[in-house]
Amino acid sequence: VGTRVSGKVVSITNYGAFIELEPGIEGLVHISEMSWTRNVRHPSKLVSIGETIEAVVLKVDPNEEKISLGMKQTEQDPWMMLPEKYPIGTRLNGKVRNLTSFGAFVEIEPGIDGLIHISDMSWTKRVQHPSEVVKKGDSVDVVILNVDAENKRISLGLKQATEDPWLRIGETYPVGTELRGKVVRLMDKGVVVDIGNDIEGFVPVSQLNFGQPVTSPADIVYETMNLDLRVLEVDPIHRRIVLAVTGIPAEQPPRPETPSKVIPMESDDYNMTDPIPTPPDSYIEEPA
Repeated sequence: VGTRVSGKVVSITNYGAFIELEPGIEGLVHISEMSWTRNVRHPSKLVSIGETIEAVVLKVDPNEEKISLGMKQTEQDPWMMLPEKYPIGTRLNGKVRNLTSFGAFVEIEPGIDGLIHISDMSWTKRVQHPSEVVKKGDSVDVVILNVDAENKRISLGLKQATEDPWLRIGETYPVGTELRGKVVRLMDKGVVVDIGNDIEGFVPVSQLNFGQPVTSPADIVYETMNLDLRVLEVDPIHRRIVLAVTGIPAEQPPRPETPSKVIPMESDDYNMTDPIPTPPDSYIEEPA
């Protein structure tokens, strides 16, 4: 056990490859012992019949006449070196390799992928799917958030590679600032408007009425409608901007034929999104 050997691949099955070490003696490299970094779906992805490979003897069972071999054990597990190589906060560039509902896989070096979770893609945008921000093949700047060598997981941040605009939101939109925004959602307690740069603000119902009672925001506004606004309150900690309507521009996009849906607010949070998907316990995938 532990001996380094070489041999020729004589047959391939779904679960591994048989290696002839000498005439009449074969060992099995199980599919799980082929690579530290790839989730190999079939041994033929890595070896072919007739190929000579290096391996390490993992187990010898003389009673069963079986020899277990490992290909990946011929080199050090690269994952064990990653925490030292990539301390938390390290900035690097990688290539988007695959997208899932919960994030984007980014190759940071050959065979090593990290995950940008959907919640770490944008400081301001309500990302519903990673394809709204990145696409397969993109080169992206990311920051190391966590390295779990034991479970072979690297967490990456895309938004962390840029400054959080909410840190300076009070300078960008001081109280009293007048601006124009577009209605993006109607809530039962008010209206959410896009004021630019993926920043959304909230207009309470009380700031919609123009002196007249309003039972629902839909009585006055609709999605895509433009509004003239004034900043009443800025709360960078809770990422809230409260606005008042000062006027309604004459030129407007046409009102949708289907009435805008009014979403109930269960709290003071107007940033309503679908539940953020969570990654599975193991997300190492075979590179496409």
